[in-house]
Amino acid sequence: MSEGEQKLADQKGKFAQVVKGGRKVPDVEWIPGRIILSTKRIVLVSSDGKRTIPLSEIQAITGRTDANQPLAQVSSYISLQMGGDVTLISPKSHEEFEQKLYKAILDQQVILAKHPAVEGGVVQSIGWEKGRLKVDDGEVDLAIASGQFVEIEIDDVGTVEQVTAEVKGDERPLVEVEHTEEGTAVETHISGNPQHVTVLASLLRKGEEKNTTDVELSDRESEVLMALYSGVSPFQIPEFVGMDVETVEEIFDQLIEQEILEEQRIRREVQLKARGRHIASEAMDEE
Repeated sequence: MSEGEQKLADQKGKFAQVVKGGRKVPDVEWIPGRIILSTKRIVLVSSDGKRTIPLSEIQAITGRTDANQPLAQVSSYISLQMGGDVTLISPKSHEEFEQKLYKAILDQQVILAKHPAVEGGVVQSIGWEKGRLKVDDGEVDLAIASGQFVEIEIDDVGTVEQVTAEVKGDERPLVEVEHTEEGTAVETHISGNPQHVTVLASLLRKGEEKNTTDVELSDRESEVLMALYSGVSPFQIPEFVGMDVETVEEIFDQLIEQEILEEQRIRREVQLKARGRHIASEAMDEE
């Protein structure tokens, strides 16, 4: 290893290249071997030799997206995109390796952040500030130059949008992530180089995917959900939406059963769960 490089993981596993030079590889087969991760590269070692993938060349990371043979022989894998090449790796301890990979690419990277860019559905008039990323187990933390410390729990992520927009006078890639802060729905916007933005979006989407749902809501349920998303107190919902207390409590019960709300304490104090914020955000966009 080069000077300053550290080995982070060394696991048995399987790997396969499925796209080479922009073209699908025919007759894909899993190759057994060792998968080594360092602070600078991934090395795939097999009886045929070894292949090195510099972390700086990884443009995107995704999970399993295809159950076709022979890929279906492996229950979980990580997809790595490098230009026109796509390689799948399946380390024995999948989640542990994946966490270390995200950390190796993102941890301590300097970014620009806007927090909160949106609070309770209302856009905030704040500027971009320098910050530093920290990836921990199950969360992404931001230390912002002004002294703010933002914790984004992966399981708390409602929606993730990857866009290009003007940041400090230049068009730059950024990720917009919706989560909660002290019970209030907020959006944090994070900009950086294309690799860091894309990989960060992939990590945050692990939470979004868990909370995405195809639940169909009635107009009344949607109205209650959007009111909560906008920051209206649960106790003020009946008056705010023009429904009687019994009707609102029935709707609360229905949304709790669908895991869209969670009950905080007796007397009908509720809070939106991540999937509830995801639905409310989509419903508001349709208004």
